[in-house]
Amino acid sequence: MPQTTSMTIQLPVDTNDRLEALAKVVHIPRNDIAARAITDYLDLQEYQVRSIKEAVEEADSPHAIFLEHAEVVERYKKMA
Repeated sequence: MPQTTSMTIQLPVDTNDRLEALAKVVHIPRNDIAARAITDYLDLQEYQVRSIKEAVEEADSPHAIFLEHAEVVERYKKMA
């Protein structure tokens, strides 16, 4: 089992009510649901940051290819 730590957060009442209701229906402790939600959020945000960094590095590379807007529009029309 992974090592854990405690954290206290303030939630809007409606968010807490939703968490309580879901925990009751799925029979999973709200701690577990909240921890999973935080993990999923972090995974998504880290992926997005990583993707942006990679795109910036690619755009900054000497081999980057940029197209004028009109050329992009023309290529898109050919695909449609």
